[in-house]
Amino acid sequence: MLQPPETSLGLISIGQTVSLREQAYDRIKRSILAMDLYDGSAQIRLNEHQIAQDLGISRTPVREALTLLEREGFVCTVPRRGLFVTRKTKREVIEMIRVWAALEGSAAHAAATHATDADLRDLSKVFQDFDPSALPVHLTAYEEANLDFHQMIIRLGGCGLMVEMTNNLFIHMRAVRSAFLHRSGRYEVSMREHAAIITALQERDADQAAVLVRDHALGLIAHVEAHWAWPEE
Repeated sequence: MLQPPETSLGLISIGQTVSLREQAYDRIKRSILAMDLYDGSAQIRLNEHQIAQDLGISRTPVREALTLLEREGFVCTVPRRGLFVTRKTKREVIEMIRVWAALEGSAAHAAATHATDADLRDLSKVFQDFDPSALPVHLTAYEEANLDFHQMIIRLGGCGLMVEMTNNLFIHMRAVRSAFLHRSGRYEVSMREHAAIITALQERDADQAAVLVRDHALGLIAHVEAHWAWPEE
């Protein structure tokens, strides 16, 4: 079986003011978070030696950093094939969306009750610079705003454990949302649903906010079911 090409993370050399393992961990993780994991069918293969060379350090702290990232589910070792950035299967993505929907719905319920008016005004400003008619040419910026919006709702829920639990989910939710936002008509629906969520939160309607946020997340499942284009392994 042909091995997929190894992928450079575009890393730069790091200094030695703090633990090399911690610096390597942070740099590698941030590079993975910036990737579009579902852009194309090829798995993203990593090379420990290349990473160490890019960072300008020895392989030991890189190996330790990758071990931590594997423990957290960001990378995985495939026997006889190498080290890869973790990418979910279709079944795993659907399960992940369901978990995210439950957590974000709960966060929205709490945010409607406990978030300050200033916090909710900040949330409403996330999309204020986007003109729906011009959105197709600003989709990259809208994708980032979309991701900020959902992370803000989690934070406004006021539960640190929920924020921590969603951190590892977010790398995949980010990639999945980006992949399907480009589907015809999806961004128009997204904008309408975001507006309804903001209104429910500002009206302090906790039950409605929770339902709208949950259904907005679960709406991704239909798109995954209909348009999943990546191998299962």
